[in-house]
Amino acid sequence: MPKLKLDVPHTLDQEEATRRLKDKFAAAKAQYHDQVQGLQDQWNDHTFSFSLHAMGMSVSGTVAVQPRNIRLEVALPLAAMLFKRAIEDRVRQEVDGLLAT
Repeated sequence: MPKLKLDVPHTLDQEEATRRLKDKFAAAKAQYHDQVQGLQDQWNDHTFSFSLHAMGMSVSGTVAVQPRNIRLEVALPLAAMLFKRAIEDRVRQEVDGLLAT
């Protein structure tokens, strides 16, 4: 499966960045629970691992909150690679907004 790798810089304390992302993932999980099947997610310190099935596609990956950036690595189905640029742009927009000081 092709991978999407993305680094988004931030200026927050690592703990605060992690807290904000945890809150965002919890809200997204509640909002989209009826559109996602087989969601498995787990936080281990500052790293979030997930896998899910949505719109006929399986997606899995990790989000690592590092001291100065957020590193996202996601295994995408080949069909989703057509939207890679749009996905990257949307993720950057969401993370930038969420982690703005």
